[in-house]
Amino acid sequence: MGKDIDNNVVLKVNNISKNFGPTKALSNVSMEFFRGEIRGLIGENGSGKSTLCNILTGQHKADTGDMYLLDKLYKPENNAIARDLGVSMIVQEMGTIDGLTVSENIFLAKEDIFKTNGLINKKKMNEAGEKILRELGIDDIKATMLIEELNFEQRKLIEIVRAIYSNPDILIVDETSTALSQKGRKLLYDIIDNLKENNKTVIFISHDLDEVFQVCDTVSILRDGIHIKTTSIKEITEDQMRRLMVGRDIEGGYYRSSFEPSDLGILALECNNLYTRHLKNIDLQLKWGEVLGIAGLTDSGMRELGQAIFGLINIVHGSVSVFNKLGENKRVIRNTQQAIDNKIGYVSKNRDKEALMLLSSIKENIVLPSLDFLKTGIYVSPKKERKMADKYSKQMEVVMQNTDQLAIHLSGGNKQKVVLAKWLANKSEILVLDCPTRGIDVGVKSSIYSMISEWKKEGKAIIMISEELPEIIGMSDRVLVFKNGEINKEFIRSTEMTEHALIQYMI
Repeated sequence: MGKDIDNNVVLKVNNISKNFGPTKALSNVSMEFFRGEIRGLIGENGSGKSTLCNILTGQHKADTGDMYLLDKLYKPENNAIARDLGVSMIVQEMGTIDGLTVSENIFLAKEDIFKTNGLINKKKMNEAGEKILRELGIDDIKATMLIEELNFEQRKLIEIVRAIYSNPDILIVDETSTALSQKGRKLLYDIIDNLKENNKTVIFISHDLDEVFQVCDTVSILRDGIHIKTTSIKEITEDQMRRLMVGRDIEGGYYRSSFEPSDLGILALECNNLYTRHLKNIDLQLKWGEVLGIAGLTDSGMRELGQAIFGLINIVHGSVSVFNKLGENKRVIRNTQQAIDNKIGYVSKNRDKEALMLLSSIKENIVLPSLDFLKTGIYVSPKKERKMADKYSKQMEVVMQNTDQLAIHLSGGNKQKVVLAKWLANKSEILVLDCPTRGIDVGVKSSIYSMISEWKKEGKAIIMISEELPEIIGMSDRVLVFKNGEINKEFIRSTEMTEHALIQYMI
Protein backbone atom coordinates (compact mmCIF):
# COMPACT_ATOMS: atom_id res chain seq x y z
CA MET A 1 0.00 0.00 0.00
CA GLY A 2 1.09 3.57 -0.57
CA LYS A 3 2.27 3.07 -4.17
CA ASP A 4 1.84 6.03 -6.57
CA ILE A 5 -1.46 5.86 -8.45
CA ASP A 6 -2.13 6.03 -12.18
CA ASN A 7 -3.61 9.41 -13.02
CA ASN A 8 -6.58 8.00 -14.98
CA VAL A 9 -10.12 8.88 -13.94
CA VAL A 10 -12.33 5.78 -13.70
CA LEU A 11 -15.37 7.41 -12.07
CA LYS A 12 -16.52 11.02 -12.04
CA VAL A 13 -19.28 12.30 -9.76
CA ASN A 14 -20.74 15.72 -10.69
CA ASN A 15 -22.91 17.82 -8.35
CA ILE A 16 -24.78 14.89 -6.81
CA SER A 17 -27.55 15.89 -4.39
CA LYS A 18 -29.99 13.68 -2.48
CA ASN A 19 -32.77 14.53 -0.02
CA PHE A 20 -34.81 12.24 2.20
CA GLY A 21 -37.87 14.34 3.01
CA PRO A 22 -36.55 17.50 4.69
CA THR A 23 -33.16 15.89 5.38
CA LYS A 24 -30.43 16.91 2.94
CA ALA A 25 -28.20 13.81 2.74
CA LEU A 26 -25.91 15.06 -0.07
CA SER A 27 -25.46 18.57 -1.40
CA ASN A 28 -23.71 19.13 -4.77
CA VAL A 29 -21.01 16.52 -4.18
CA SER A 30 -18.35 16.30 -6.89
CA MET A 31 -15.39 13.86 -6.86
CA GLU A 32 -13.08 11.97 -9.19
CA PHE A 33 -11.77 8.46 -8.52
CA PHE A 34 -8.67 7.07 -10.22
CA ARG A 35 -7.42 3.70 -11.44
CA GLY A 36 -5.07 1.92 -9.05
CA GLU A 37 -6.19 4.10 -6.13
CA ILE A 38 -7.34 3.20 -2.63
CA ARG A 39 -9.55 6.14 -1.66
CA GLY A 40 -10.60 6.57 1.95
CA LEU A 41 -14.10 7.98 2.43
CA ILE A 42 -14.60 9.34 5.94
CA GLY A 43 -17.00 11.48 7.93
CA GLU A 44 -19.28 11.35 10.94
CA ASN A 45 -22.39 9.16 10.88
CA GLY A 46 -24.94 11.02 8.80
CA SER A 47 -22.26 12.81 6.77
CA GLY A 48 -23.47 11.20 3.53
CA LYS A 49 -20.93 8.40 3.00
CA SER A 50 -23.44 5.56 2.79
CA THR A 51 -25.88 7.64 0.71
CA LEU A 52 -23.15 8.40 -1.83
CA CYS A 53 -22.14 4.74 -2.03
CA ASN A 54 -25.77 3.65 -2.35
CA ILE A 55 -26.10 6.01 -5.32
CA LEU A 56 -22.88 4.63 -6.83
CA THR A 57 -24.32 1.10 -6.60
CA GLY A 58 -27.85 1.90 -7.82
CA GLN A 59 -29.59 1.42 -4.48
CA HIS A 60 -30.62 5.09 -4.39
CA LYS A 61 -31.17 7.54 -7.23
CA ALA A 62 -29.68 11.02 -7.01
CA ASP A 63 -32.12 13.94 -7.10
CA THR A 64 -29.71 16.01 -9.19
CA GLY A 65 -26.28 15.60 -10.76
CA ASP A 66 -24.75 12.86 -12.88
CA MET A 67 -21.99 10.25 -12.88
CA TYR A 68 -19.58 8.99 -15.52
CA LEU A 69 -17.96 5.56 -15.44
CA LEU A 70 -15.04 5.18 -17.88
CA ASP A 71 -16.23 8.38 -19.62
CA LYS A 72 -19.75 6.99 -20.18
CA LEU A 73 -22.89 8.27 -18.46
CA TYR A 74 -23.49 5.96 -15.50
CA LYS A 75 -27.05 5.56 -14.14
CA PRO A 76 -27.36 2.11 -12.52
CA GLU A 77 -30.96 1.12 -11.81
CA ASN A 78 -30.04 -1.35 -9.09
CA ASN A 79 -27.21 -3.21 -7.37
CA ALA A 80 -27.09 -6.04 -9.93
CA ILE A 81 -26.73 -3.64 -12.87
CA ALA A 82 -23.99 -1.71 -11.03
CA ARG A 83 -22.15 -4.98 -10.44
CA ASP A 84 -22.47 -5.95 -14.10
CA LEU A 85 -21.01 -2.55 -15.02
CA GLY A 86 -18.04 -3.10 -12.70
CA VAL A 87 -19.04 -1.49 -9.38
CA SER A 88 -19.39 -3.82 -6.36
CA MET A 89 -19.94 -3.07 -2.69
CA ILE A 90 -19.38 -4.94 0.57
CA VAL A 91 -21.99 -3.52 2.95
CA GLN A 92 -21.48 -2.68 6.63
CA GLU A 93 -24.28 -4.87 7.96
CA MET A 94 -25.37 -8.36 6.94
CA GLY A 95 -25.51 -8.82 3.17
CA THR A 96 -26.00 -12.58 2.91
CA ILE A 97 -29.34 -14.34 2.41
CA ASP A 98 -30.62 -16.98 4.83
CA GLY A 99 -31.95 -20.22 3.37
CA LEU A 100 -29.24 -20.35 0.70
CA THR A 101 -25.95 -22.21 0.70
CA VAL A 102 -22.55 -20.54 0.73
CA SER A 103 -22.09 -21.13 -3.01
CA GLU A 104 -25.60 -19.81 -3.78
CA ASN A 105 -24.72 -16.62 -1.88
CA ILE A 106 -21.38 -16.27 -3.69
CA PHE A 107 -22.96 -16.63 -7.14
CA LEU A 108 -26.14 -14.69 -6.37
CA ALA A 109 -27.65 -13.36 -9.65
CA LYS A 110 -24.90 -15.24 -11.53
CA GLU A 111 -26.50 -18.70 -11.37
CA ASP A 112 -27.07 -18.87 -15.14
CA ILE A 113 -23.40 -19.66 -15.78
CA PHE A 114 -23.99 -23.04 -14.12
CA LYS A 115 -27.06 -24.02 -16.16
CA THR A 116 -27.12 -27.30 -18.04
CA ASN A 117 -30.20 -27.97 -20.19
CA GLY A 118 -32.01 -25.13 -18.47
CA LEU A 119 -31.31 -26.36 -14.93
CA ILE A 120 -28.70 -25.07 -12.48
CA ASN A 121 -25.98 -27.65 -11.94
CA LYS A 122 -25.53 -27.45 -8.16
CA LYS A 123 -22.50 -29.73 -8.24
CA LYS A 124 -20.62 -27.40 -10.61
CA MET A 125 -21.67 -24.38 -8.56
CA ASN A 126 -20.41 -25.96 -5.34
CA GLU A 127 -17.13 -27.00 -6.96
CA ALA A 128 -16.60 -23.44 -8.22
CA GLY A 129 -17.43 -22.03 -4.79
CA GLU A 130 -15.06 -24.46 -3.10
CA LYS A 131 -12.27 -23.48 -5.52
CA ILE A 132 -12.64 -19.75 -4.79
CA LEU A 133 -12.71 -20.32 -1.02
CA ARG A 134 -9.55 -22.43 -1.11
CA GLU A 135 -7.74 -19.94 -3.37
CA LEU A 136 -8.41 -17.21 -0.81
CA GLY A 137 -7.24 -19.38 2.07
CA ILE A 138 -10.71 -19.69 3.63
CA ASP A 139 -10.51 -23.30 4.76
CA ASP A 140 -13.09 -23.37 7.58
CA ILE A 141 -16.10 -22.80 5.30
CA LYS A 142 -17.57 -25.35 2.87
CA ALA A 143 -19.46 -24.24 -0.24
CA THR A 144 -22.33 -26.62 0.58
CA MET A 145 -22.95 -25.19 4.07
CA LEU A 146 -26.15 -23.25 4.72
CA ILE A 147 -25.34 -19.60 5.35
CA GLU A 148 -27.12 -19.80 8.75
CA GLU A 149 -24.40 -22.20 9.93
CA LEU A 150 -21.81 -19.42 9.69
CA ASN A 151 -20.98 -16.84 12.32
CA PHE A 152 -21.04 -13.08 11.71
CA GLU A 153 -17.42 -12.89 10.55
CA GLN A 154 -17.70 -15.91 8.25
CA ARG A 155 -20.78 -14.39 6.59
CA LYS A 156 -18.83 -11.19 6.03
CA LEU A 157 -16.05 -13.20 4.35
CA ILE A 158 -18.62 -14.69 1.97
CA GLU A 159 -19.76 -11.16 1.06
CA ILE A 160 -16.13 -10.29 0.27
CA VAL A 161 -15.81 -13.39 -1.92
CA ARG A 162 -19.04 -12.51 -3.78
CA ALA A 163 -17.89 -8.94 -4.38
CA ILE A 164 -14.52 -9.85 -5.84
CA TYR A 165 -15.86 -12.78 -7.89
CA SER A 166 -17.44 -10.26 -10.27
CA ASN A 167 -13.93 -8.81 -10.89
CA PRO A 168 -15.04 -5.21 -10.25
CA ASP A 169 -13.30 -2.13 -11.59
CA ILE A 170 -14.44 -0.36 -8.42
CA LEU A 171 -14.89 -2.10 -5.06
CA ILE A 172 -16.60 -0.18 -2.25
CA VAL A 173 -15.68 -1.49 1.21
CA ASP A 174 -18.14 -0.10 3.80
CA GLU A 175 -16.88 -0.55 7.38
CA THR A 176 -16.19 -4.22 6.62
CA SER A 177 -13.09 -4.68 8.77
CA THR A 178 -15.01 -3.91 11.99
CA ALA A 179 -16.71 -7.31 11.66
CA LEU A 180 -13.43 -9.19 11.10
CA SER A 181 -10.75 -10.73 13.28
CA GLN A 182 -7.08 -9.97 12.65
CA LYS A 183 -6.92 -12.97 10.29
CA GLY A 184 -10.00 -11.76 8.42
CA ARG A 185 -8.62 -8.24 8.18
CA LYS A 186 -5.37 -9.52 6.71
CA LEU A 187 -7.35 -11.37 4.04
CA LEU A 188 -9.31 -8.20 3.24
CA TYR A 189 -6.17 -6.06 3.07
CA ASP A 190 -4.47 -8.61 0.79
CA ILE A 191 -7.48 -8.50 -1.55
CA ILE A 192 -7.41 -4.69 -1.57
CA ASP A 193 -3.67 -4.69 -2.32
CA ASN A 194 -4.22 -7.16 -5.16
CA LEU A 195 -6.96 -4.99 -6.69
CA LYS A 196 -4.67 -1.96 -6.52
CA GLU A 197 -1.82 -3.87 -8.16
CA ASN A 198 -4.24 -4.78 -10.97
CA ASN A 199 -5.12 -1.11 -11.52
CA LYS A 200 -8.56 -1.40 -9.90
CA THR A 201 -10.10 1.24 -7.62
CA VAL A 202 -11.10 0.73 -3.99
CA ILE A 203 -13.34 3.13 -2.05
CA PHE A 204 -12.64 2.36 1.60
CA ILE A 205 -15.06 3.59 4.29
CA SER A 206 -13.79 3.40 7.86
CA HIS A 207 -14.15 5.24 11.16
CA ASP A 208 -10.78 3.85 12.28
CA LEU A 209 -8.42 6.63 11.24
CA ASP A 210 -5.35 4.50 11.99
CA GLU A 211 -6.70 2.00 9.46
CA VAL A 212 -7.33 4.77 6.91
CA PHE A 213 -3.68 5.83 7.18
CA GLN A 214 -2.55 2.21 6.89
CA VAL A 215 -4.67 1.27 3.88
CA CYS A 216 -5.40 4.35 1.76
CA ASP A 217 -3.53 6.47 -0.78
CA THR A 218 -5.96 9.38 -0.65
CA VAL A 219 -8.90 10.42 1.50
CA SER A 220 -12.15 12.30 0.86
CA ILE A 221 -13.94 13.91 3.81
CA LEU A 222 -17.70 14.49 3.96
CA ARG A 223 -19.53 16.58 6.55
CA ASP A 224 -23.29 17.19 6.64
CA GLY A 225 -23.63 15.96 3.05
CA ILE A 226 -20.93 18.30 1.72
CA HIS A 227 -17.59 17.29 0.19
CA ILE A 228 -15.10 19.11 2.43
CA LYS A 229 -11.74 17.98 1.05
CA THR A 230 -9.87 15.30 -0.92
CA THR A 231 -6.14 14.99 -0.31
CA SER A 232 -3.19 12.61 -0.33
CA ILE A 233 -2.90 10.63 2.89
CA LYS A 234 0.67 11.92 3.15
CA GLU A 235 -0.51 15.53 3.33
CA ILE A 236 -2.91 15.37 6.28
CA THR A 237 -2.67 14.46 9.96
CA GLU A 238 -5.15 12.53 12.08
CA ASP A 239 -6.06 15.65 14.06
CA GLN A 240 -6.71 17.56 10.83
CA MET A 241 -8.94 14.73 9.62
CA ARG A 242 -10.98 14.79 12.83
CA ARG A 243 -11.35 18.57 12.69
CA LEU A 244 -12.55 18.45 9.08
CA MET A 245 -14.96 15.59 9.86
CA VAL A 246 -16.69 17.26 12.80
CA GLY A 247 -16.05 20.95 12.05
CA ARG A 248 -14.51 21.52 15.47
CA ASP A 249 -11.80 20.26 17.82
CA ILE A 250 -12.84 17.24 19.88
CA GLU A 251 -12.27 18.16 23.49
CA GLY A 252 -10.32 15.89 25.82
CA GLY A 253 -9.48 12.22 25.47
CA TYR A 254 -11.76 9.33 24.70
CA TYR A 255 -10.97 7.22 27.72
CA ARG A 256 -10.58 7.35 31.48
CA SER A 257 -7.30 9.08 32.30
CA SER A 258 -6.75 7.39 35.65
CA PHE A 259 -5.49 3.83 35.99
CA GLU A 260 -6.48 3.67 39.64
CA PRO A 261 -8.92 0.78 40.21
CA SER A 262 -12.41 1.75 41.37
CA ASP A 263 -13.67 0.92 44.84
CA LEU A 264 -16.02 -1.95 44.05
CA GLY A 265 -17.73 -4.34 46.38
CA ILE A 266 -21.45 -5.09 45.99
CA LEU A 267 -22.36 -7.98 43.69
CA ALA A 268 -24.69 -7.25 40.74
CA LEU A 269 -24.41 -10.35 38.52
CA GLU A 270 -22.76 -13.74 38.79
CA CYS A 271 -22.04 -16.56 36.34
CA ASN A 272 -21.48 -19.79 38.21
CA ASN A 273 -19.78 -22.77 36.49
CA LEU A 274 -21.43 -21.74 33.21
CA TYR A 275 -21.35 -24.13 30.25
CA THR A 276 -22.91 -23.57 26.82
CA ARG A 277 -22.08 -24.99 23.41
CA HIS A 278 -19.10 -22.60 23.17
CA LEU A 279 -18.35 -21.74 26.82
CA LYS A 280 -16.66 -23.87 29.48
CA ASN A 281 -16.63 -23.42 33.25
CA ILE A 282 -17.22 -19.66 33.29
CA ASP A 283 -17.10 -18.19 36.79
CA LEU A 284 -17.34 -14.41 36.96
CA GLN A 285 -18.74 -11.66 39.11
CA LEU A 286 -19.86 -8.19 38.06
CA LYS A 287 -20.15 -5.46 40.70
CA TRP A 288 -22.44 -2.44 40.82
CA GLY A 289 -20.62 0.62 39.44
CA GLU A 290 -18.15 -1.55 37.49
CA VAL A 291 -17.21 -1.67 33.82
CA LEU A 292 -16.06 -5.24 33.19
CA GLY A 293 -14.22 -5.59 29.88
CA ILE A 294 -14.33 -8.87 27.95
CA ALA A 295 -11.52 -9.28 25.40
CA GLY A 296 -10.63 -12.07 22.99
CA LEU A 297 -10.50 -13.14 19.38
CA THR A 298 -13.70 -13.47 17.34
CA ASP A 299 -14.16 -17.18 18.10
CA SER A 300 -13.04 -16.97 21.75
CA GLY A 301 -16.57 -17.32 23.16
CA MET A 302 -16.81 -13.73 24.41
CA ARG A 303 -19.87 -12.96 22.24
CA GLU A 304 -21.60 -16.11 23.53
CA LEU A 305 -21.08 -14.84 27.09
CA GLY A 306 -23.28 -11.82 26.39
CA GLN A 307 -25.89 -13.99 24.68
CA ALA A 308 -25.94 -16.44 27.61
CA ILE A 309 -26.37 -13.67 30.19
CA PHE A 310 -29.32 -12.25 28.23
CA GLY A 311 -30.92 -15.68 27.80
CA LEU A 312 -30.45 -15.87 24.03
CA ILE A 313 -28.64 -19.22 23.97
CA ASN A 314 -29.15 -22.44 25.86
CA ILE A 315 -27.19 -22.93 29.09
CA VAL A 316 -26.12 -26.57 29.33
CA HIS A 317 -24.89 -26.35 32.93
CA GLY A 318 -24.44 -23.67 35.58
CA SER A 319 -26.34 -20.44 36.07
CA VAL A 320 -26.58 -16.68 35.60
CA SER A 321 -27.88 -14.77 38.64
CA VAL A 322 -28.59 -11.12 39.40
CA PHE A 323 -28.79 -9.28 42.73
CA ASN A 324 -30.26 -6.03 44.01
CA LYS A 325 -28.19 -2.95 44.89
CA LEU A 326 -27.50 -4.44 48.35
CA GLY A 327 -26.14 -7.66 46.82
CA GLU A 328 -29.24 -9.53 48.00
CA ASN A 329 -32.45 -11.01 46.54
CA LYS A 330 -30.70 -13.44 44.18
CA ARG A 331 -32.66 -14.23 40.99
CA VAL A 332 -31.63 -16.82 38.38
CA ILE A 333 -31.94 -15.75 34.71
CA ARG A 334 -33.24 -18.56 32.49
CA ASN A 335 -34.52 -16.69 29.44
CA THR A 336 -34.62 -13.31 27.71
CA GLN A 337 -37.91 -12.21 29.29
CA GLN A 338 -36.50 -12.82 32.77
CA ALA A 339 -33.39 -10.86 31.79
CA ILE A 340 -35.49 -7.87 30.66
CA ASP A 341 -37.76 -8.11 33.73
CA ASN A 342 -34.64 -7.99 35.92
CA LYS A 343 -33.36 -4.86 34.17
CA ILE A 344 -30.66 -6.40 31.98
CA GLY A 345 -30.19 -4.63 28.64
CA TYR A 346 -28.27 -6.20 25.76
CA VAL A 347 -26.70 -4.40 22.80
CA SER A 348 -25.84 -6.91 20.06
CA LYS A 349 -22.81 -6.66 17.79
CA ASN A 350 -25.13 -7.43 14.85
CA ARG A 351 -27.11 -4.22 15.12
CA ASP A 352 -29.37 -4.47 12.06
CA LYS A 353 -30.34 -8.11 12.47
CA GLU A 354 -30.49 -8.60 16.24
CA ALA A 355 -30.87 -5.21 17.94
CA LEU A 356 -33.33 -3.26 15.79
CA MET A 357 -36.57 -3.72 13.89
CA LEU A 358 -35.42 -1.87 10.79
CA LEU A 359 -38.84 -1.55 9.17
CA SER A 360 -40.41 -0.21 12.36
CA SER A 361 -40.26 3.35 13.62
CA ILE A 362 -37.78 4.80 16.07
CA LYS A 363 -40.67 5.08 18.54
CA GLU A 364 -41.63 1.41 18.19
CA ASN A 365 -38.01 0.34 18.71
CA ILE A 366 -37.50 2.46 21.82
CA VAL A 367 -40.71 1.41 23.61
CA LEU A 368 -40.56 -2.31 22.75
CA PRO A 369 -39.12 -3.64 26.06
CA SER A 370 -41.30 -1.24 28.09
CA LEU A 371 -44.81 -1.92 26.75
CA ASP A 372 -46.09 -3.22 30.10
CA PHE A 373 -45.25 0.15 31.71
CA LEU A 374 -47.09 2.04 29.00
CA LYS A 375 -50.50 0.45 29.43
CA THR A 376 -53.64 2.25 30.45
CA GLY A 377 -55.83 -0.65 31.49
CA ILE A 378 -55.15 -3.48 29.05
CA TYR A 379 -54.10 -1.23 26.16
CA VAL A 380 -50.81 0.50 25.45
CA SER A 381 -51.23 4.27 25.63
CA PRO A 382 -50.10 6.00 22.38
CA LYS A 383 -49.57 9.19 24.39
CA LYS A 384 -47.22 7.42 26.82
CA GLU A 385 -45.41 5.74 23.91
CA ARG A 386 -44.83 9.09 22.22
CA LYS A 387 -43.67 10.71 25.45
CA MET A 388 -41.16 7.92 26.20
CA ALA A 389 -39.78 7.81 22.65
CA ASP A 390 -39.42 11.60 22.48
CA LYS A 391 -37.72 11.77 25.88
CA TYR A 392 -35.08 9.10 25.27
CA SER A 393 -34.38 9.89 21.62
CA LYS A 394 -33.73 13.48 22.74
CA GLN A 395 -31.59 12.31 25.66
CA MET A 396 -29.50 10.19 23.26
CA GLU A 397 -29.36 13.05 20.72
CA VAL A 398 -30.68 10.90 17.86
CA VAL A 399 -30.50 12.83 14.57
CA MET A 400 -33.86 12.16 12.89
CA GLN A 401 -36.93 13.77 11.33
CA ASN A 402 -39.12 12.56 14.22
CA THR A 403 -39.71 9.31 16.12
CA ASP A 404 -42.09 8.08 13.39
CA GLN A 405 -39.11 7.76 11.02
CA LEU A 406 -38.21 4.16 10.14
CA ALA A 407 -35.03 2.87 11.79
CA ILE A 408 -33.70 1.62 8.45
CA HIS A 409 -33.18 5.22 7.28
CA LEU A 410 -30.87 6.16 10.18
CA SER A 411 -27.08 6.27 9.99
CA GLY A 412 -25.10 3.63 11.90
CA GLY A 413 -24.38 5.91 14.85
CA ASN A 414 -27.99 7.00 15.19
CA LYS A 415 -29.17 3.38 14.99
CA GLN A 416 -26.85 2.58 17.89
CA LYS A 417 -28.24 5.52 19.86
CA VAL A 418 -31.77 4.11 19.37
CA VAL A 419 -30.63 0.70 20.65
CA LEU A 420 -29.16 2.31 23.77
CA ALA A 421 -32.25 4.52 24.20
CA LYS A 422 -34.41 1.38 24.24
CA TRP A 423 -32.62 0.01 27.31
CA LEU A 424 -32.38 3.35 29.09
CA ALA A 425 -36.13 3.80 28.62
CA ASN A 426 -36.62 0.40 30.26
CA LYS A 427 -34.52 1.59 33.25
CA SER A 428 -31.95 -1.17 32.68
CA GLU A 429 -29.40 -1.34 35.49
CA ILE A 430 -27.14 -4.05 34.04
CA LEU A 431 -25.95 -3.37 30.49
CA VAL A 432 -24.24 -5.96 28.29
CA LEU A 433 -22.62 -4.08 25.39
CA ASP A 434 -21.23 -6.23 22.56
CA CYS A 435 -18.95 -4.07 20.36
CA PRO A 436 -20.92 -0.89 21.25
CA THR A 437 -18.86 1.39 18.98
CA ARG A 438 -18.68 -0.88 15.92
CA GLY A 439 -19.10 1.09 12.71
CA ILE A 440 -19.73 4.49 14.29
CA ASP A 441 -17.84 7.72 13.93
CA VAL A 442 -15.40 9.45 16.22
CA GLY A 443 -17.97 11.92 17.57
CA VAL A 444 -20.56 9.26 18.49
CA LYS A 445 -17.83 7.05 19.95
CA SER A 446 -16.78 9.87 22.23
CA SER A 447 -20.37 10.41 23.39
CA ILE A 448 -20.90 6.67 24.04
CA TYR A 449 -17.72 6.50 26.14
CA SER A 450 -18.99 9.53 28.10
CA MET A 451 -22.32 7.75 28.63
CA ILE A 452 -20.59 4.59 29.88
CA SER A 453 -18.60 6.68 32.37
CA GLU A 454 -21.81 8.42 33.49
CA TRP A 455 -23.65 5.09 33.89
CA LYS A 456 -20.76 3.85 36.01
CA LYS A 457 -21.08 6.92 38.26
CA GLU A 458 -24.83 6.25 38.55
CA GLY A 459 -24.00 2.78 39.87
CA LYS A 460 -25.05 0.75 36.83
CA ALA A 461 -23.14 -2.48 36.14
CA ILE A 462 -21.68 -2.76 32.64
CA ILE A 463 -20.13 -5.61 30.67
CA MET A 464 -18.31 -4.33 27.57
CA ILE A 465 -17.36 -6.98 25.01
CA SER A 466 -15.00 -5.76 22.30
CA GLU A 467 -12.23 -6.72 19.92
CA GLU A 468 -10.97 -3.12 20.06
CA LEU A 469 -8.34 -3.31 22.79
CA PRO A 470 -7.84 0.46 23.20
CA GLU A 471 -11.47 0.90 24.28
CA ILE A 472 -11.39 -2.18 26.51
CA ILE A 473 -8.26 -0.89 28.27
CA GLY A 474 -9.49 2.70 28.25
CA MET A 475 -12.89 2.03 29.84
CA SER A 476 -12.64 -1.09 32.03
CA ASP A 477 -12.12 -1.57 35.77
CA ARG A 478 -11.24 -5.20 35.12
CA VAL A 479 -10.65 -7.18 31.94
CA LEU A 480 -11.30 -10.89 31.44
CA VAL A 481 -9.46 -12.36 28.45
CA PHE A 482 -11.35 -15.21 26.75
CA LYS A 483 -9.69 -17.99 24.77
CA ASN A 484 -11.26 -21.21 23.46
CA GLY A 485 -14.46 -20.59 25.41
CA GLU A 486 -12.73 -20.10 28.77
CA ILE A 487 -11.45 -17.23 30.90
CA ASN A 488 -7.71 -17.31 30.27
CA LYS A 489 -6.62 -14.31 32.34
CA GLU A 490 -7.96 -11.53 34.57
CA PHE A 491 -6.46 -8.03 34.63
CA ILE A 492 -7.19 -5.41 37.29
CA ARG A 493 -7.05 -1.79 36.07
CA SER A 494 -3.44 -0.60 36.24
CA THR A 495 -0.69 0.68 33.95
CA GLU A 496 0.24 -2.97 33.33
CA MET A 497 -3.07 -3.52 31.52
CA THR A 498 -1.62 -2.95 28.02
CA GLU A 499 -2.52 -4.22 24.54
CA HIS A 500 0.66 -6.30 24.47
CA ALA A 501 -0.19 -7.91 27.81
CA LEU A 502 -3.77 -8.76 26.75
CA ILE A 503 -2.75 -10.14 23.35
CA GLN A 504 -0.41 -12.67 24.98
CA TYR A 505 -3.44 -14.34 26.58
CA MET A 506 -5.75 -13.99 23.56
CA ILE A 507 -3.63 -15.93 21.06
